Amino acid sequence: MNSSPSEVRYSENILVKKLQGYFYLMKPRVMILVIFTAFVGMMLAPDIISPINYFFVLLSVSLGAGSSAAINMWFDEDIDKSMERTKTRPIPLGIISKAEALFFGIVTGIISLLIMYYVSNTLATSLLLFTILFYVFIYTFWLKRSTSLNIVIGGAAGAIPPIIGWVTVVPEINFLPIMMFMIIFFWTPPHFWALSVYRFNDYEKVKVPMLPNVKSIADTKNQIIYYTIILILLSYTPLYSNLIGYLYLIIVTVLNFVLIRSAFKLKNTEETKGIPNKEGLRFFALTIFYLFSLFSALLIDNLILL
Repeated sequence: MNSSPSEVRYSENILVKKLQGYFYLMKPRVMILVIFTAFVGMMLAPDIISPINYFFVLLSVSLGAGSSAAINMWFDEDIDKSMERTKTRPIPLGIISKAEALFFGIVTGIISLLIMYYVSNTLATSLLLFTILFYVFIYTFWLKRSTSLNIVIGGAAGAIPPIIGWVTVVPEINFLPIMMFMIIFFWTPPHFWALSVYRFNDYEKVKVPMLPNVKSIADTKNQIIYYTIILILLSYTPLYSNLIGYLYLIIVTVLNFVLIRSAFKLKNTEETKGIPNKEGLRFFALTIFYLFSLFSALLIDNLILL
């Protein structure tokens, strides 16, 4: 999961600007998705915990996501300052130093794990630890700069939050949380590839091996279609649990129609050399709406069935 390409505005007040810098280090738009999918995982679990524990679990997950994001920005400072999409991040602008970002990332990660261990169980804490380490060491330090499969494999980190949410309530993993994981896992590549089609020149400039730059934009569009079809098929798997019903089926069918239509529209859009493909940006934005809506449908349908 990643933040959308938009300009960040900072306050003129030095203290407020510093606080904003730490806030943006945590990639708040990404954090919203992480918190929401973890929350849905908690709510779909066939048991309940105390309201205060719900709050602290979500706080722990958000701090864990923020920790990974801060360390990612610390490591990627050299490419962030050269990309249009990321040049307004707090480290390239000098609002937060690299040392401050690394320290902040490590401390928030430790705090998130301590909170999770205290309010939940060993399985949830272990999954949170795995998620942080996977995103930092496997995706950020290794995959991102070494292979065009960076997003495919690295997407596992962003797909784990609903499982974490589930096991904080029921300390075992079964069919539904696994399917939520699979939905996000196969959602991630077309989501990022659409952005990389739009930001092709950006990634080419910093030599990050995104699929359009390694293969071609045409091949990337085909891969977006393939992964979107797999995602659509996976989106129906929650119906095989006894926790999801027909309302979800109706909503997800509409969402899938809109998504595949947009994917083919992106595929059929001709590229103009040197000019960003805005259809890629539209599909990128649509995938965010799609995931929010799908998980909202899971939540609403489940609440109605209760």
